Amino acid sequence: MKRTWLPLFALLAWCGAAFAESLPDFTDLVEKQVHTVVNISTSQTVKGAGGQMPNVPEDDPMFDFFRRFMPNPPGGGRDYESRSLGSGFVVSADGYVLTNAHVVQAADEITVTLKDKREYKARVIGADRRTDVAVLKIDATGLQAVSLGDPNRLKVGEWVVAIGSPFGFESTVTKGIVSAKGRSLPQENYVPFIQTDVPINPGNSGGPLFNMKGEVVGINSQIYSRTGGFMGLSFAIPIDVAMEVSDQLRKSGKVSRGWLGVVIQEVTKDLADSFGLSKPNGALVASVEKGGPADKAGIEASDIITKFDGKPVANSSDLPRLVGGTKPGSKVTVQVWRKGAAKEVALAVGELPQEKSPNMKPASKKGKGPDSGNKLGLALSELTSEQRKELQVSSGLLVEDVQGPAARAGIQPGDVILSLNNSEMKTVEQFQQALTHLENRRNVAVLVKRGDSTQFVTIKIEGTG
Repeated sequence: MKRTWLPLFALLAWCGAAFAESLPDFTDLVEKQVHTVVNISTSQTVKGAGGQMPNVPEDDPMFDFFRRFMPNPPGGGRDYESRSLGSGFVVSADGYVLTNAHVVQAADEITVTLKDKREYKARVIGADRRTDVAVLKIDATGLQAVSLGDPNRLKVGEWVVAIGSPFGFESTVTKGIVSAKGRSLPQENYVPFIQTDVPINPGNSGGPLFNMKGEVVGINSQIYSRTGGFMGLSFAIPIDVAMEVSDQLRKSGKVSRGWLGVVIQEVTKDLADSFGLSKPNGALVASVEKGGPADKAGIEASDIITKFDGKPVANSSDLPRLVGGTKPGSKVTVQVWRKGAAKEVALAVGELPQEKSPNMKPASKKGKGPDSGNKLGLALSELTSEQRKELQVSSGLLVEDVQGPAARAGIQPGDVILSLNNSEMKTVEQFQQALTHLENRRNVAVLVKRGDSTQFVTIKIEGTG
């Protein structure tokens, strides 16, 4: 019997063509937008470090090894030049360029190289470390500038493209999809990051993230990695956030942000339960800065901020962005959850001051009259007047020993208990009396001071399931 393979081959060819048609074509986008992307190189003179490294000549093949991988530079303590690379993009025809603040940080000289190989010395108009955005200016005209898109219209799963100079390989194109929106990262309070799986590597920082219309929707800023290389998680600053910062930097050279003067933390399910909140949402106020806008308005530690200026606060990370984006001096209404009921507080937003270093000393472990323990597993003593002054608190109970539920919750000897379920703790006797009213609760919220930080901790009461 004679077999005919032609129909099978035709079917496979048709499937291949259909598959190819379903994949996006990036060529037109790249051809039109590659000229808007620039390479940024910086140089910085680093002072010698006392001659701990061997005196290796600069023309020796090992010189670069010592320069890159040793803690101190080669050459017996002499000064040396450090160079780094990054990316950026043109936002106006008269030579304004956006990049990351960390790309140009501490640079003595910045060189911007265009796609056509023209080089310009750049000056920093302004840089904002909190959002990692910097504005540069080069003396050029008639440049091709990017078109700006709307990050709010991005959809998870949508194709996006990055163009930059990873490891110095200029005009490198990589692609991927939007993995998530509004991501919060540790120590990054003012940026709702766009997460993608676009391959990003050293040198890509500051480059543009394009949607399929060829519009810039973000600035590629950082990656999450355990190796130092790309592992499938990259993050971009939304372009609307970056442009708002850019506008302020161009006008005044600095960024003005709103400020409340509170320390906040996430509301967990256990904390929500202990505060009588139906679901875990909002920002829990762990402490209030004396004399700050929140303090003047009457906001208290243990309040849960659920709305700010009419906008919902779903997670604690939402609050810094909402407050930071509010003009200082604005009058707003804040909704808080306090002692089992919603309450509205009117306040005037302050201006975020320069960052201050902590100045309070950790708690002393000496105290008077420790109790014999309780069902939470805490042995406590009352603070002396000297300890209260040292910690800058009006009252509190020192944790002498800890075990059982409190230990499992993370409380440690030396911590100071400031309140129990919103009630300020002044004496051990008061603490013991407060425990007698907890029989019907699964969790108890304890405000704990450790060193310079204050935070609510939930302790699960044993026997409640």
